Amino acid sequence: MTKPKQPGAFKGHRFPPEIISHAIWAYCRFHMNLRDVEGLLAARGVVVSYETVRARVVKFGSQNTKVIRRDRPAAADKWHLDEVVIPITGKKYWLWRAVDSRGDVLDILVQS
Repeated sequence: MTKPKQPGAFKGHRFPPEIISHAIWAYCRFHMNLRDVEGLLAARGVVVSYETVRARVVKFGSQNTKVIRRDRPAAADKWHLDEVVIPITGKKYWLWRAVDSRGDVLDILVQS
């Protein structure tokens, strides 16, 4: 989870910056839907509606995604490209994956 860099931006909100940042982080990092984030926070004793989570993601989401991308480790010097043919509903598709030497997936592309 990331710490908010601009605590003044969170001023006047019902919840502290850490809780708002955690909700945005869970939504953006794990591609959870808004109701899942609402349930995650409810399990921790924070009662908030999914609409409030959506409003905070819209307001602060771009700041958090910049921090997440910035703090991501850089790709290793050596990487390779995997290619595999996969049938989907009887039609052939090519799946390409760029993987660095540590095994981190850099990009994925599916072509017909």
